[in-house]
Parts: sequence; C-alpha cells; structure tokens
Amino acid sequence: MARSFLFIPLFAAVVSAAQLAVQSAHVSITSSEGSQLHTETLDIGGRVPSSALVLSPTDSLKLSFTVTGKDDGKGVQPHQAFLRFYDEETGEEGIQPNMARPPVSIPPTSTAPLSVSLILGSFVYDPLQVHLFDLALPESATPPQHPDESTFYPLPEIQHTFRPDPKSPPQFISAVFAAVVLSPWLALFPMILPFVTLLAAFEGLLLWYWVALRIGQVLAYGAVLGSLTTFAGNRALKALAKWRIEGGRK
Repeated sequence: MARSFLFIPLFAAVVSAAQLAVQSAHVSITSSEGSQLHTETLDIGGRVPSSALVLSPTDSLKLSFTVTGKDDGKGVQPHQAFLRFYDEETGEEGIQPNMARPPVSIPPTSTAPLSVSLILGSFVYDPLQVHLFDLALPESATPPQHPDESTFYPLPEIQHTFRPDPKSPPQFISAVFAAVVLSPWLALFPMILPFVTLLAAFEGLLLWYWVALRIGQVLAYGAVLGSLTTFAGNRALKALAKWRIEGGRK
C-alpha cells in the first residue's frame, strides 16, 4: 500500500507537465471571387511573418493547424480553442471562440494592425498561447439597427394647450343672486327652528353616548327627545303647509 501512494504524486506531476504543440499551421486569404490572394506557412514558436496580413472587406481569412502532444506527436483534441485579437495601441482585445461566424464589429479602434494569437485549453495538457501573425483589418461595419431602436430614445415633449379659465361674473351680481336664493329660508327658518334644534340635540346625544353614557341612558334620553322632535316636526310641517296655502292665495 505504501508503494501505491508513492506513484500517485509522480503520475500527477507527469500529467501536469504534458504540453501541447501546434503543427502544420497555414494561413490564406481568398478574395470574394474565390482567387487566392495570399498563402503562408506559419512557423509556430519561431519566426513570425515580418509584415502584417492585409484583409479587405470582401476577403476571407482561413487558418488551419493541427494540435499534437509535444512529447509524443500524437493528435490531440483540445477542449477549448480561441483566437485573440489584440490592439497594442489601445489595449482593446477580442476573443472569438467561433470564427466561422465572426462578429460584425471587432477591434481595431486604431489604424495599427492587430496581434492575432491562438489560445488552446485542455483538461489533460497545460494551456498554450502562441502568437500567429499581425492582421490589418478594414474598418468595422456599422452594426445593424435594431428593429425597436426608435423606442429606446425619449420622445419629443408633448405641449398641452389648455382652455382659458372661464370668466366669473362681478362679485356684486353673485351676491345679489345668492341673496335671492337664500331669502326664502329667512321666512322658513323661524318655522322650523325648534325642529332643527331638536335634531341637533339628537346629534349631541350620540356624541355624549360615545363619550360617557350607557345604552340604557341613551334610550331614555332618546325617548324624550323623540317625542319632542315628533311634536316639533308636526308643527313645522303644518306651518309650512299653511305658508304655502296663503302664498298660493295671494
């Protein structure tokens, strides 16, 4: 059992030391008509192309390579592969996992060529990053407008036009008509004053009940006020009827 424990850390050290290598790397540029404009074999880890590759808006860039183990030379399928585009002047970079459909807009933000690197990752091997070449890209195309982009901005302010305030009549005329409307109550008020006073007494009784009285006391006082209110109301109605009859005769 002791020997098996000695082999485990040794095996882990061997696995962590395994490295990747990139072989048979080729880059080519093809025009929109299909003619090959440039082709070059890349020396990975050695000499980098002295001049930057120039790509026009209609050209296609093709990069092919083989990933192998550095020690045994056998083919390896990396778990992750990325192309890194780095603008050394601005420090802006873009990492693209799928270059079959490149994005509409990537660096550069300046006129300097981009540094293109290959990044490989694997659970078994150490990660690898190698510089491939420099690439001069055309100016990025303008991103397409979103169908709902017009709704992303504030709309013009709505200016409301209100009607002018209605003109009020002079205060004297308003006071005259108010006096005309209230004048009948001056004649009716003496007739209904006892009845209105007893109704106010009922409201006071309810308030007193809320503060201090009991239900039995309220019923006793209410019976007295009810009798008086009935009598006063009867007299008020008779007085109003008499006033109407006399007014009709005149």
